Amino acid sequence: MATSIVNVAQPKYLQLAQTLFDEIEAGVYKVGTLLPTEHEVCNQFGVSRFTAREAFKRLVHLGIVTRHPGIGTRVIAKEVQSTYRQNMGAVNDLYQYATDTSLKIEHKEMVVADQALAQALDVSQGETWLFLSGKRYAPTSKLPIAETKIWICPAFRSVKGLNKSLHQAIHSLIEEQFGESIAMVEQDIEAVVLDEDIANALSVAPGTAGLKITRNYRNRKGDLIECAVSTHAAERFSYRSVFQREWRVEG
Repeated sequence: MATSIVNVAQPKYLQLAQTLFDEIEAGVYKVGTLLPTEHEVCNQFGVSRFTAREAFKRLVHLGIVTRHPGIGTRVIAKEVQSTYRQNMGAVNDLYQYATDTSLKIEHKEMVVADQALAQALDVSQGETWLFLSGKRYAPTSKLPIAETKIWICPAFRSVKGLNKSLHQAIHSLIEEQFGESIAMVEQDIEAVVLDEDIANALSVAPGTAGLKITRNYRNRKGDLIECAVSTHAAERFSYRSVFQREWRVEG
């Protein structure tokens, strides 16, 4: 059965990526060979250069192809690789990350913020937050890439759609259901050594290297809407950011 790397009603570049992936799986483009150039793909599919470029990026992120200037786009695998690379340039990339992967929610409860939690979230003690925990999986991966804990502020704790396997960003559910807008995401990344509990959850040995990512989602007023803490097994996750310099033209 063919593997799907997109969900329904996705942007055109993801549909194009799916078609190219299907053709790689079918042997139209074999491992070691080059895909058509961006220009050729634009002509074949009647799409823009942006669409073609983003489709290629999608396949690179999934470990299907590599791209090298002056050489082209080379097929390196017929199956999605289990290691997930997250590419970040804007808040919208977090939505893509959520649809690329799946969050399997294993526990859900209301928690009253004690002194420690109130201090960690920088909120008032005694507030009742919705707490979720579970594991996140990359496409086709049987082993989780992260153990995740999420706190949702009291105003939105009735959010619906928190199914056992979630393919949508929780903050996007909040935006859809409550008309709230996420204006800023604060992110902290730290290297950690996985303790026994998290190591067991990720099926790795205790003491294994890990990556802990804490994200605070805030609205335009700066209020905390959601806090998500994900601890990744290092060998199953990599992180890439692109920073573009803003050039000032002197008059």
